[in-house]
Amino acid sequence: MNDIRLPDHCETMLDVRAGVDATDRELMALLDRRFGYMRAAARIKPSRDTVRDEGRKKQVIDNVVADAAERNLPSQALGEVWEKLVETSITYELNEWDRTRG
Repeated sequence: MNDIRLPDHCETMLDVRAGVDATDRELMALLDRRFGYMRAAARIKPSRDTVRDEGRKKQVIDNVVADAAERNLPSQALGEVWEKLVETSITYELNEWDRTRG
Protein backbone atom coordinates (compact mmCIF):
# COMPACT_ATOMS: atom_id res chain seq x y z
CA MET A 1 0.00 0.00 0.00
CA ASN A 2 2.90 2.36 -0.59
CA ASP A 3 1.11 4.68 -3.05
CA ILE A 4 -2.30 4.29 -1.45
CA ARG A 5 -3.70 7.11 0.63
CA LEU A 6 -5.27 6.32 3.99
CA PRO A 7 -8.98 7.17 4.17
CA ASP A 8 -8.53 10.49 5.98
CA HIS A 9 -6.07 11.62 3.31
CA CYS A 10 -8.14 10.74 0.23
CA GLU A 11 -8.91 13.74 -1.94
CA THR A 12 -10.59 12.13 -4.96
CA MET A 13 -12.74 9.14 -5.74
CA LEU A 14 -9.71 7.66 -7.55
CA ASP A 15 -7.89 7.75 -4.19
CA VAL A 16 -10.85 6.06 -2.51
CA ARG A 17 -11.18 3.37 -5.19
CA ALA A 18 -7.45 2.64 -5.20
CA GLY A 19 -7.58 2.28 -1.41
CA VAL A 20 -10.60 -0.01 -1.54
CA ASP A 21 -9.01 -2.19 -4.23
CA ALA A 22 -5.72 -2.43 -2.30
CA THR A 23 -7.59 -3.24 0.90
CA ASP A 24 -9.57 -5.97 -0.87
CA ARG A 25 -6.29 -7.55 -2.06
CA GLU A 26 -4.99 -7.42 1.52
CA LEU A 27 -8.23 -9.01 2.77
CA MET A 28 -7.84 -11.82 0.23
CA ALA A 29 -4.28 -12.44 1.45
CA LEU A 30 -5.58 -12.61 5.02
CA LEU A 31 -8.37 -14.97 3.99
CA ASP A 32 -5.81 -17.15 2.23
CA ARG A 33 -3.89 -17.34 5.50
CA ARG A 34 -7.10 -18.00 7.48
CA PHE A 35 -8.01 -20.90 5.20
CA GLY A 36 -4.45 -22.18 5.64
CA TYR A 37 -5.31 -22.53 9.31
CA MET A 38 -8.37 -24.56 8.27
CA ARG A 39 -6.06 -26.89 6.35
CA ALA A 40 -3.85 -27.14 9.43
CA ALA A 41 -6.88 -27.90 11.61
CA ALA A 42 -8.00 -30.63 9.20
CA ARG A 43 -4.52 -32.14 9.44
CA ILE A 44 -4.38 -31.91 13.25
CA LYS A 45 -7.90 -32.86 14.33
CA PRO A 46 -8.12 -36.58 15.11
CA SER A 47 -11.56 -37.23 13.63
CA ARG A 48 -13.99 -35.70 11.19
CA ASP A 49 -16.64 -35.22 13.88
CA THR A 50 -14.33 -32.81 15.73
CA VAL A 51 -14.30 -30.35 12.82
CA ARG A 52 -17.53 -28.62 13.83
CA ASP A 53 -17.21 -26.91 17.20
CA GLU A 54 -20.26 -24.78 17.95
CA GLY A 55 -18.70 -23.30 21.10
CA ARG A 56 -15.66 -22.10 19.17
CA LYS A 57 -17.87 -20.80 16.35
CA LYS A 58 -19.86 -18.71 18.84
CA GLN A 59 -16.65 -17.42 20.43
CA VAL A 60 -15.22 -16.31 17.05
CA ILE A 61 -18.43 -14.51 16.05
CA ASP A 62 -18.86 -12.91 19.48
CA ASN A 63 -15.28 -11.64 19.31
CA VAL A 64 -15.91 -10.06 15.90
CA VAL A 65 -19.16 -8.43 17.04
CA ALA A 66 -17.46 -6.96 20.11
CA ASP A 67 -14.45 -5.76 18.12
CA ALA A 68 -16.69 -4.19 15.48
CA ALA A 69 -18.75 -2.42 18.15
CA GLU A 70 -15.58 -1.00 19.72
CA ARG A 71 -14.58 0.35 16.30
CA ASN A 72 -18.04 1.83 15.67
CA LEU A 73 -18.55 -0.51 12.73
CA PRO A 74 -21.86 -2.23 11.92
CA SER A 75 -21.41 -5.04 14.43
CA GLN A 76 -24.62 -6.96 13.69
CA ALA A 77 -23.95 -7.02 9.94
CA LEU A 78 -20.32 -8.02 10.47
CA GLY A 79 -21.47 -10.78 12.81
CA GLU A 80 -23.59 -12.07 9.93
CA VAL A 81 -20.61 -11.87 7.56
CA TRP A 82 -18.54 -13.87 10.05
CA GLU A 83 -21.33 -16.42 10.45
CA LYS A 84 -21.03 -17.06 6.70
CA LEU A 85 -17.22 -17.01 6.87
CA VAL A 86 -17.13 -19.53 9.72
CA GLU A 87 -19.64 -21.84 8.01
CA THR A 88 -17.63 -21.62 4.78
CA SER A 89 -14.49 -22.38 6.78
CA ILE A 90 -16.12 -25.43 8.37
CA THR A 91 -17.19 -26.74 4.96
CA TYR A 92 -13.68 -26.12 3.63
CA GLU A 93 -12.11 -27.90 6.60
CA LEU A 94 -14.45 -30.88 6.20
CA ASN A 95 -13.54 -31.11 2.52
CA GLU A 96 -9.84 -30.92 3.42
CA TRP A 97 -10.28 -33.58 6.08
CA ASP A 98 -11.98 -35.85 3.54
CA ARG A 99 -9.41 -35.10 0.84
CA THR A 100 -6.41 -35.87 3.01
CA ARG A 101 -7.83 -38.76 5.03
CA GLY A 102 -10.81 -40.03 3.11
